Amino acid sequence: MTRIIGIDPGSQRTGVGIIDVTDDGSLRHVFHGALAVAGEATFPLRLKRIFDELQAIVGTHQPTEASIERVFMARNPDSALKLGQARGAAICALVNQGIVVHEYAASEVKQAVVGGGRADKSQVQHMIGILLSIKGPIQADAADALAIAVTHAHTRSSIERLGIPRTAWRRRR
Repeated sequence: MTRIIGIDPGSQRTGVGIIDVTDDGSLRHVFHGALAVAGEATFPLRLKRIFDELQAIVGTHQPTEASIERVFMARNPDSALKLGQARGAAICALVNQGIVVHEYAASEVKQAVVGGGRADKSQVQHMIGILLSIKGPIQADAADALAIAVTHAHTRSSIERLGIPRTAWRRRR
């Protein structure tokens, strides 16, 4: 069995989702939540909180692999920089625990979970609920984090089945 943590980074709220993948490829929900960090007095304290809380979650749930959403270019450069810094804090928290981090674009995640790269958040939330048998509503950032973990589970399964190196999976033409 493999335990995967998915991270949907954000400078105000960072989604976290953890799943188990059994040897037969079945997915099982372990944990999900959103780290609400907007209430911190300064931006550096937000980053510290992301780092500290992810370290605690990793310590509790012991994931062996990690996946995170790749940064997209936002309309507002300041927002993009803050998102990148939040993402960096999350990556450092995971790598500090010895976990290799895999990155996925938002369109890859939507394609893997919903079947279309332009799906909206409500479609992702709905499909994650179905795929992981979660009853009731799932907070959007937490659903995105679970979707990132599911994407990694599907990708790693395909790579193993095809027998190709991870670096060959995303080659661009």
